[in-house]
Amino acid sequence: MSELSIPRFKEVLGHFATGVVVIAAIDESGPVGFTCQSFAGLSLEPLLATFSAQRQSSSWPRVRESGRVGISILGADQESVARTFATSGIDKFAEVAWSPGVNGAPLVAQAIAHIEATILSTSVHGDHDIVVLEPTMLNATSGEPLLYFRGGFGTFEV
Repeated sequence: MSELSIPRFKEVLGHFATGVVVIAAIDESGPVGFTCQSFAGLSLEPLLATFSAQRQSSSWPRVRESGRVGISILGADQESVARTFATSGIDKFAEVAWSPGVNGAPLVAQAIAHIEATILSTSVHGDHDIVVLEPTMLNATSGEPLLYFRGGFGTFEV
């Protein structure tokens, strides 16, 4: 029987490669966002997506209150963007090119895809909120994804 512990849980889940996104919004204080690797499609009918956010995050409460998000799916050459948006206590948008989406939420420049969405619901599970989104805009370009695997960033080439 394997050990059930936080380090072991992280080690085992680290074997599941994920894409990397920036979840962003804008409020009266300006743009706000964070790096997220727990983003996924949830339903095709109706179209729904989901992500989870750390409840202790300083960015997530501001994003949640906005009600509208921009999701930027990062490309293989955007590791520095992922690291910037994973850092607390800095102006994450100071050195990152972005533009507002139709819903006003920031979209990171050169991302390989963008989704704009409305937050439909959130629910508390442990130290995270699970968020359900209704997409309002979808856009994709060519490019290879940035991946997160075993605690580090990497790429996948087709």
